[in-house]
Amino acid sequence: MTERRGQGRARRAAAAAVIAAGTVLATPGAVLAAVGEELVPKQPLTADLETGGAACATGDERPYVGAVPQVTARLYGPGGGQPGEASRVRGEFEAWWQGEDGAEERVSMTTSTKLDTAPFTWQLPSTVPDETVVSWRVRAVNDAGASAWSSEGAGAPCEFVYDRTLPDAPVVTSSDYPDDGTWTPGAGVRGTFRFTARAEDVVAFVYTFTGGQPRRTDVRPDGSAEVGFVPEDSGVQVLSVQAQDRAGNRGPRTDYTFRIGQGPAPVARWKLADAAGSRSAAAENGTAARAGAGVTFGTPAPSGTPLTTTASLDGTGHGFLTPGAPVVVDTAKDFAVGGWVRPARVDGTRTVLSQDAGTGRAFTLGLRQAGSAPAWSFAVGGARVTGGLPEAGDWAYVLGQYDAGTGTVRLYVNGRAAGEETAAVPVAGEGDFQIGRARGARGYRDRWQGEIGDVRAYDRIVVPDELTDLATRAAQRTGHWALDSAPDGLAPESDGGAPLKLGAGASVFRLDAPCDPLDPGCGQDWPLEGDGHLRLDGVSGHAATDAPVVDTTQSFTVSARVRLTDDAPAAPMTAISQGGEHGDAFKVRFDPENSSWDLVLAHADEPGAPETVLRRIEWPDGDFGAGHRVTVVYDASAGQVSFYVDGWKESVGGTADFDAAWKSTGGLQLGRGRTADGWGEHLKGVVDSVYAYAGVLSEEKIQQLP
Repeated sequence: MTERRGQGRARRAAAAAVIAAGTVLATPGAVLAAVGEELVPKQPLTADLETGGAACATGDERPYVGAVPQVTARLYGPGGGQPGEASRVRGEFEAWWQGEDGAEERVSMTTSTKLDTAPFTWQLPSTVPDETVVSWRVRAVNDAGASAWSSEGAGAPCEFVYDRTLPDAPVVTSSDYPDDGTWTPGAGVRGTFRFTARAEDVVAFVYTFTGGQPRRTDVRPDGSAEVGFVPEDSGVQVLSVQAQDRAGNRGPRTDYTFRIGQGPAPVARWKLADAAGSRSAAAENGTAARAGAGVTFGTPAPSGTPLTTTASLDGTGHGFLTPGAPVVVDTAKDFAVGGWVRPARVDGTRTVLSQDAGTGRAFTLGLRQAGSAPAWSFAVGGARVTGGLPEAGDWAYVLGQYDAGTGTVRLYVNGRAAGEETAAVPVAGEGDFQIGRARGARGYRDRWQGEIGDVRAYDRIVVPDELTDLATRAAQRTGHWALDSAPDGLAPESDGGAPLKLGAGASVFRLDAPCDPLDPGCGQDWPLEGDGHLRLDGVSGHAATDAPVVDTTQSFTVSARVRLTDDAPAAPMTAISQGGEHGDAFKVRFDPENSSWDLVLAHADEPGAPETVLRRIEWPDGDFGAGHRVTVVYDASAGQVSFYVDGWKESVGGTADFDAAWKSTGGLQLGRGRTADGWGEHLKGVVDSVYAYAGVLSEEKIQQLP
């Protein structure tokens, strides 16, 4: 009897010890479990298992992998992963497959003990065979016992196939751009390329065009895929394609070489440069366009373009041109329409180009009101994109484009994208092409008033370089002052234009005879360019024209070479400026506080007006060396200003948005600028070789300035 009581006490003590060992956290009022099986880990869930990053799956859903994978499991201790009940467990993994002799082969691994909040992984051994279905499972183990296997009960084993066989190189063909050594038009013309797999397990193709990023396209049920491509340049292009199987293996590359010619000419083009009195517009391509009585030929053309004259439309029912036939044959395919325009009025809705579609129109290009201001507009079907700011009397190149590959419409103003690319569903437009009006339910409406020139229509994409060329207006030189001489105090303009008048404290130094190179004065006064230069005393010295040399509300470029006299200027000094009564529309000055050349643009001709400043750090010259060529470029169409020093600009801070341009009424100033107290910031130094242009001088041309 005493022995049985002792055994009972021992069993009760052991049970109490087990209960104590399994308790992680007890709260007041909690009832402690006393059943040992509640201390055993929970069965892993198949949803928490992964094979090489892919979810656990069986049958047709099993993953194919290109390398022996690492398997991962989330295990649960007795607490089931509840907050505050983390437990320490081990993971037992097991994998099996059918060997070549038909016998089952198994491998296993047990991890170290760690908290069940951590992932448990097993890198399967290299003995795993390829081209064989491999199954695996896992369970959690602690000192109280083991959970059920993940494959038991409602669970299932995870499966995968290790496939290390690379797919064969694909076959690439194209009837649009054949790989046969021939040159095929061309830039902007969409081509289709077909890829064909040589194996049943290929799921995708990875391809790259020369200079492009790799792309992927899925395989269709017949084992092929098709991709479209719009070349942006003429020349030799290489398309590289690899087949990718379901295991992620990529096979050898097929290189397909094709040759791209120049983009085809427009399907229709009217320069609208016909003789005054003409009643039709000759077509460079396509059909001549009949002109209404409200059309006048021989009107001005945008400067800096190859156009000599344009056509003016009076905005009445007689102001139109039409070839009497459609120009865009299929509006569901790529097309673009555009031309040079100068609106006389920007109120209401005004059409540059359109094409009839019954009692409506398939597309319209023109301007309309967007809120309280006008905007350029291009509409295809029911979709419309707007952008830019039309101004009465200002030339602009506008082009609308439909991209069938993306199903979107785009608008370009002066060669730059305007507004947001917009999805569109084209409507059939088999009616007549119209210049200067659009079809409505009650007849034609939305008539253009102003000039139109060089109208073009394309049945392809107009590529970026073409857009730039179409919209480019070459800068026209409005002045060049060599500053080699100043007879009677007037420094002549090279082409006989307005001279620069020298004020007190300004003189032209001319080196008529060689000097002693060892004489410091020889180096200091050696001309920056040519035979002489303008020297300014920093007190009152300046030179100026009587009237502006550039229109500061339009695009312009102004450039000069400048050298400072000393190496420690005491105050800001302006080298070149042009402004009004109270401020400068632009000026370039040296700021000794920052040791920098600054381009400064006042936002209004008012005292204390806000300013936009672009800065370039440079040490003062001290009257030695060639100085610096400073160049100001204002691009009105982009609303941007740029500052170049010695032919280049800072990649960050060299260009800034500027939409506060105002019309300068004063002349070009050398050596001084407007201040709160009148003229000031006099330059102590040398100025030479000044250029002024109407328009944006290209960066290449800027670098070629002397």
